[in-house]
Amino acid sequence: MGHNLLEALNVRVVGSGEKILVLAHGFGTDQSAWQRILPYFLPYYRVILYDLVCAGSVNPDYFDFRRYTTLDAYVDDLLSILDALGVDRCAYVGHSVSAMIGILASIRRPELFSKLILIGASPRFLNDKDYHGGFEQGEIEKVFSAMEANYEAWVSGFAPLAVGADVPAAVREFSRTLFNMRPDITLFVSRTVFNSDMRGVLGLVKVPCCIVQTAKDVSVPQSVATYLKNHLGGRNTVEMLNTEGHLPHLSAPGMLALVLRRALSR
Repeated sequence: MGHNLLEALNVRVVGSGEKILVLAHGFGTDQSAWQRILPYFLPYYRVILYDLVCAGSVNPDYFDFRRYTTLDAYVDDLLSILDALGVDRCAYVGHSVSAMIGILASIRRPELFSKLILIGASPRFLNDKDYHGGFEQGEIEKVFSAMEANYEAWVSGFAPLAVGADVPAAVREFSRTLFNMRPDITLFVSRTVFNSDMRGVLGLVKVPCCIVQTAKDVSVPQSVATYLKNHLGGRNTVEMLNTEGHLPHLSAPGMLALVLRRALSR
């Protein structure tokens, strides 16, 4: 990334607590996705926020298409940020692709993470023989074609589906951050995410995990939460949120914050 990674990825450290909490956003958003969650944690934690390199809030020149072909490069970024900040122990909340980034980071550096909270996580989006990821290869190709043909139209259709719940402000917010992304980067990252299969490494995770999933998520079937609980290597819990959608931090922040606080106090 050449110059300062902390600057490039808009790293912020806020809050007045002793313990450190990392909030890592998912695909199609940036760190602003946490703004309704933050007030619940600022008195109790030092909270680290940053933007994934693919986020629209990051200079697209930093997105190296040769480097970010797998999630490992994103793991490098996360660990470099934590090292640069001198963090030796933290709790980690990751949404969507950042849930997977957290899993990989904890395999590399188990001592760094006290707990992983995984929101809307999926180790594999494509169906397999006896595994239900929720998508067939053909469906995914249609999505990629739609993205390429007319990005704006794709966002307008995808945002309400992803948000799921009838929360217009959340749909507007998700649409805004999706539109901020350069379409070629969105497509490239989508391909990376849909091509990744992390089922084989889940057993290597020894950090306790809390899997948070809504009752109905267009991207992640409920069975995936159970799959994660059974295959992650440590002590794991599942929290089902009685709401819909892939972005509960945007659509049901109060409900999610209570679950996060409960999970972190265990």
